[in-house]
Amino acid sequence: MTSPSAPTLESVAARAGVSRATAGRVLAGYGRVSDSAREAVLRAASELSYVPNQAARSLVTRRSGSMALVVVEPVERFFADSYFPLVLNGAQAQLAEREVQLVLVVLSTARERERFERYARSGHVDGAILVSVHGPDPLPQHLVDAGIPVVMSGRPFEDGSSVPYVSADNVGGARTATRHLLERGCRHVVTVTGPMDMRVGQDRLEGFRTELRAHHRRYGAQLAANGDFTVVGGRAATQELLARHPDLDGIFAANDLMAAGALQALAAAGLAVPERVRVVGFDDAPLAAAATPPLTTVRQPVVEMGRELARMLLRLVDGESVEGPVVAATTLVERATT
Repeated sequence: MTSPSAPTLESVAARAGVSRATAGRVLAGYGRVSDSAREAVLRAASELSYVPNQAARSLVTRRSGSMALVVVEPVERFFADSYFPLVLNGAQAQLAEREVQLVLVVLSTARERERFERYARSGHVDGAILVSVHGPDPLPQHLVDAGIPVVMSGRPFEDGSSVPYVSADNVGGARTATRHLLERGCRHVVTVTGPMDMRVGQDRLEGFRTELRAHHRRYGAQLAANGDFTVVGGRAATQELLARHPDLDGIFAANDLMAAGALQALAAAGLAVPERVRVVGFDDAPLAAAATPPLTTVRQPVVEMGRELARMLLRLVDGESVEGPVVAATTLVERATT
């Protein structure tokens, strides 16, 4: 007794009453087709239990059906900072709606970067979302020059970059945080900055400076200590600021991990929060609500930003234009540290 032959693209097209090309576009997830045709093809594929052959589909579409989310940080940073999994969550959810596979890549060494560039140029991914790029990194341009669509999480370091990006309103969010401390009565406000080789670090520092000046407070470099977006970096920077300014009474930390480090340093110095020193972070990471005491912070919609990165990349891969950056609004979340 012979087993029935597997359904083919032709049989799906015939059942749906459309051309083979239309059925192929629907099942590949690319190209423009009418809603009625899409529904007919998907219904026919379901009724016939049709499973597309990825290798054959790639030959026709010249696409892999995969996108890369590339984090340019050491592996330990990826696992320590909830920002990265939240971006991943949003991007994966958006790509899944188009049945596009997301490939996670963490680049810690020069060798890993070279290997990924070869992998991407070989056609294994249709586009890339780059996260946490530092300084004038050549990686984005290398990929663009290879014809690979690229979008970035965060404003590019170089002003002349043409790579589309999605970012939070970092200047505005930092101003909100600083204003909140001043309105709470803080007279000696300082900041723990992010890395200065990233626009996010520069922009949040600029927001701090701008808000101080708006309140007729003088800004000087001694009011800032550089951190690295880690708990350890936040603790060390806060200790440095306490040594310079024993009378400080307000700290804006440029992310929640550094704010957690600041809380540790203040506790070790015997300074009560918020009675003696008020603290505001940035991100509204999961640890913010779980901190001791719970952390006042600036929320950025990280999951939705991940979704928007994926939407933007899909448009580029489909050959559509992307107009300008997307800048997400931020909001203050008040908890017990202020």
